[in-house]
Amino acid sequence: MVKRDLYLNQIIPLIDNELIKVITGVRRCGKSYMLGLIKDELINRGINENNIILINFESAKYRNVSNARELDLLIESLVGNIEGKVYLFFDEIQNVDGWEKSINACRVDWECDIYITGSNSKLLSGELATHLTGRYFEIKMYPFSFKEFLEYKQQPPSDELFNEYVEYGGFPQVFSLDDEDKLKYLHDLFNSILYNDLISRYQIRDVNILERLIIFLMDNIGKTFSAKSISDYLKEEENVKIAPKTIYNYIDYFTNSLLLNKVQRETVEGKEILKIHEKYYVTDQGFNQVFNGRNLTNASRTIENIVYVELLREGYEVTIGKIGDFEIDFIAKKHKQKIYIQVTYTLASDETFNREFRPLLKVKDNYPKYVISMDKFDFSQEGVINQNLVDFLVKGFR
Repeated sequence: MVKRDLYLNQIIPLIDNELIKVITGVRRCGKSYMLGLIKDELINRGINENNIILINFESAKYRNVSNARELDLLIESLVGNIEGKVYLFFDEIQNVDGWEKSINACRVDWECDIYITGSNSKLLSGELATHLTGRYFEIKMYPFSFKEFLEYKQQPPSDELFNEYVEYGGFPQVFSLDDEDKLKYLHDLFNSILYNDLISRYQIRDVNILERLIIFLMDNIGKTFSAKSISDYLKEEENVKIAPKTIYNYIDYFTNSLLLNKVQRETVEGKEILKIHEKYYVTDQGFNQVFNGRNLTNASRTIENIVYVELLREGYEVTIGKIGDFEIDFIAKKHKQKIYIQVTYTLASDETFNREFRPLLKVKDNYPKYVISMDKFDFSQEGVINQNLVDFLVKGFR
């Protein structure tokens, strides 16, 4: 069993704290499993299991609970006769309209400790922000890291295991399947997100255009582009007409579902956030393989995607850097720490070496600068550290 300490260690200090613990993440990344780990922790502390109430809104048992009033009645029926403090677990709560009103009422009406999971990035916006300002703590959860993958396998890192992780990603349910079933599972999961979290939620009628757009975005992970450039491409290459405004709306839906992540660009010198030509990365690289297979032309973008998500796991705020005419793949910030990062498959050619090192050497501050690659030979020079990708994923920045 993988304890997922990265997340559990954030939650355990908050047990019995009045803050509502909100765990967000893409479908099937392990949020329900995390609720199980928290429940085990409570029982180990001597909490009566009858005082722990788990409601999974993807279960048929609670399918009739669709709004705040129905949720109020359900909670009252479950909690009303329990003595002492109650621990309330709400799994995939975004399926209930106006749920935030019920959660706020729970805080007032019951002696309780509340844990919520959801698969939508907008879970903590809108009315919830109004009702619960300063009263919740968000834990952002992701599919397994390579380090967690190794823990599951109970093996040390190897090229074979790394290749498996790169190809099929970090969704926990994938690990026990054979290769053919792994791809089928990823296809099915992707379609579930597409239809349940986008098409159904936003009542999208032209499914074909939505599918064409997501295929384009997945095929261009890590590239900068604008909605207009996408619109022009789809019109010219695929005879699909879609307005830039609609593209922006659809991209918002993709990011809301936590399927894709948008990364903004900033100028290194003036720290100005640029509003155009963002990049997009998928939450798990396994989805890249669903569309692109083992395409070596996408290898650099795939490992760039892996590094980006690893930075998110470790709590960094990530942007793309622009310095003059050059671009830096990532600027990662956490507290007062800042790290500049370039990612490439290999530094074997002089052209690639110069392309990756030159932007970092132009940055004149004293924050750490890294080039992460698959190379096993250390190409570090002039204060820029070259670190092997597997070493980075297992041990962090050296």
